[in-house]
Amino acid sequence: MLELKSLTKRFGDKTAVDAATFTVDKPMMIGIIGRSGAGKSTLLRMLNRLSDSSSGQILFEGREITALKGAARREWQSRCAMIFQQFNLVPRMDVVSNVLHGTLNRRSTFATMFNLYPQADIHKAIEILDRLGIAEQAPKRAEALSGGQQQRVAIARALMQDPSIILADEPIASLDPMNAQIVMDALRRIHEEDGRMVIANLHTLDTARRYCDRVIGMRDGRIVFDGRPDQLTTGVARDIYGAGADFSEAATSTAIETLDRANATLVVA
Repeated sequence: MLELKSLTKRFGDKTAVDAATFTVDKPMMIGIIGRSGAGKSTLLRMLNRLSDSSSGQILFEGREITALKGAARREWQSRCAMIFQQFNLVPRMDVVSNVLHGTLNRRSTFATMFNLYPQADIHKAIEILDRLGIAEQAPKRAEALSGGQQQRVAIARALMQDPSIILADEPIASLDPMNAQIVMDALRRIHEEDGRMVIANLHTLDTARRYCDRVIGMRDGRIVFDGRPDQLTTGVARDIYGAGADFSEAATSTAIETLDRANATLVVA
């Protein structure tokens, strides 16, 4: 279904992603973890084709994604939706219009310029907002919403694209624990109910364990772990985060909030 073959990204003499290789043969919820600068965000940007790879391949259902250009590349970006840490909404625009921006890749320039949307798309946008529990926010400006609500609007915009894959780059890093849980619950529900692949960069081990079917650990641009959440032992965590990581075997198997309070959580961008 999705296959990465030695995917590499270099910035000058720095290698941000170093020969990343893995295969996903069915829709799963995958968490990518690692320190800041490990290459997680760069990897997602290459998957979405926001950034070109230096070498290697991305294949989806046998199609080479790294070779796509122009309209074909934009069509792929519609099928591979991206959710960002800072939401990337239009603050002064109403919520439903922000969601409808998920249809831009398939609309004409004229319709885009004059903000014209088919009635069916408007109804679909409101239905998606209702599914995420924020339909009542539809007429409000995006800037009037809380961070957690704005991230759900960003998820709704991604769903408006009807994607095969949803990429989420640190979707809860700027949210409080309650809103973080709401957002992660929504992403998990989308995976289970829609059968969509979800790949999320996450900043705590516990979140990866709780929500993901598979976890990929990155360190210095390389994949150093790829396995089930229950295989994330203390030794594996140290391989990912470094030998200086300050947490015990007991701490890593309990809720991440305990580590937060003890200042032992490794939070990564």
